[in-house]
Amino acid sequence: MRLSDFRDMVRRMASEIPAEFLEGIVEITVSPRTVPHPERDEIWTLGECIPLPGEDGDPRHLQTQVVLYYGSFRSLAAVAEGFDWREEAWETLAHEVRHHVEWKARAPGLEAYDDAAEANYARQDGEPFDPHFYRAGEQRIDGAFLVDDDVFIERRVRERPDTVAFRWLGREYDLSIPADATLPAFLTIEGAADPPPGELILVLARPSTWRDLLRVPKPFQAVVEATPR
Repeated sequence: MRLSDFRDMVRRMASEIPAEFLEGIVEITVSPRTVPHPERDEIWTLGECIPLPGEDGDPRHLQTQVVLYYGSFRSLAAVAEGFDWREEAWETLAHEVRHHVEWKARAPGLEAYDDAAEANYARQDGEPFDPHFYRAGEQRIDGAFLVDDDVFIERRVRERPDTVAFRWLGREYDLSIPADATLPAFLTIEGAADPPPGELILVLARPSTWRDLLRVPKPFQAVVEATPR
């Protein structure tokens, strides 16, 4: 996708966002930059919500600039099989606007990755957690997300599937989804060869909507067995 087409697409997406969520965002823009991870190869920052604190320091008066990095999208598209420009741009834009809303509600200077780690601890302990937290982790070349030692493989679905196929380290597997699973579902995978140091988790999530900013659905959790193909 060309830079001009990407900018037009992001502009159309921004126009669909309800005005109340944009209050305090001074600009939603596209940069041509490629922003690689400072230490990890083939991981890129797709977008940022940059805080511009008000003079009084009150988080309610916080202003931000939302930036999507076209070069990072292009780099990821070159190595990620089946890369969907529109879907990834929408998820990135929604993610950065969500950061803006959270910062205004709490305080500027919030570290997204720290929040993701805390939410992951809550998940592990069976406590309530934000079902979007893993997207603030580090994105791997295969499209999965890394939070500490845990790897989250995301599948966006509109309803619970009976089975899901996934690839892990070049191997194909099938999963049978529990009949009582609801969305979003966090399914800890067992039986995959060469698992990560932590957990390997399949996340079944509905496509994002702006209603997600108003309510937080309770995630379903279970352990499932992977069957090699």
